Amino acid sequence: MPAERQAESQGIVTATLPAQTFHVPPTVVEVLGEDERHALREEIKALLVRENAVLVAHYYTDPELQALADETGGHVSDSLDMARFGHEHPASTLVVAGVRFMGETAKILNPEKRVLMPDLKAECSLDLGCPADAFTAFCDQHPDRTVVVYANTSAAVKARADWMVTSGSALDVVRHLKAEGRKILWAPDKYLGHYIQEQTGADMLLWNAACIVHEEFKGRELAELRARHPEAKVLVHPESPPSVIAQADFVGSTSGIIKAVKTLSAREFIVATDKGIFYKIRQAAPDKVLIEAPTAGDSATCRSCGHCPWMAMNGLRKLAAALREGSNEIHVAPEIGRRAVVPITRLLDFSAGQHTVIYGNNDA
Repeated sequence: MPAERQAESQGIVTATLPAQTFHVPPTVVEVLGEDERHALREEIKALLVRENAVLVAHYYTDPELQALADETGGHVSDSLDMARFGHEHPASTLVVAGVRFMGETAKILNPEKRVLMPDLKAECSLDLGCPADAFTAFCDQHPDRTVVVYANTSAAVKARADWMVTSGSALDVVRHLKAEGRKILWAPDKYLGHYIQEQTGADMLLWNAACIVHEEFKGRELAELRARHPEAKVLVHPESPPSVIAQADFVGSTSGIIKAVKTLSAREFIVATDKGIFYKIRQAAPDKVLIEAPTAGDSATCRSCGHCPWMAMNGLRKLAAALREGSNEIHVAPEIGRRAVVPITRLLDFSAGQHTVIYGNNDA
């Protein structure tokens, strides 16, 4: 087993792997005039019918896309639930508004359907931070470990895994594997892995990657914000750093955060996840006050500032073009797809056996 290193100031032990480097694009939000917005919405509605297509959108995409998915009989949720909805829907084409791994997951579970995306350059820092070749070599160095990967990974990485998990299912799966005496190789999110390791006590070797959105939430500034809002409950996605998770009243998935705002009696909530989720939270609990967790302050190195720049690549113009032209189709090599569906199916079978809700209770 290779030496391990301690991540600075976070107390997280990862394998001696350098973090992958990649370009982070600027966050550019589509701005439309009212006439163009209306025209694009009407065109997209007609194209969905013409192409026998259904729109599925992630919680972090622009509210315009989420609203359009709802209005046209589509679905807004997390990545695994988006793929599930596409599988059960009779449409022959799935249009996935989100990031690339979500389109790939939809294709893996629906190989017979055409899967389109508004922009194939819409990536994910966790996916980019775990390239398949390097990950496969790392797994080969640790054949004694059960390979568990988070949903936010490429089809090729899933194809090398024994299990795929979501943020809503990871604790149950890892507890199960620990009870079987398994040692775990975890990828890619080091913060989520560290949280699971702390909660379960499992022997976990962590890959070194992070979500650029959640990594930027700041513990010191969060404490100062809490002091100004002493009655507010703090809701945190587990991809966040330990200094943020330690202050949480609730730690959970995107769907779990929405449910917490609905069910907890507090009026104010400080929310540490991508602010795209605020659209669905406000629909579910319009009387609640939402406060963005801080990504700015004395300790800040803000690159995303609370919103994924790749999610922001999804917009009405690109969505209309993809449907109009049949462009930006997702392809997964058949052999990769056959291998990648195994760890996903293993999760679904496990969850069914545990009688736990897996769809709509998942990843970022």
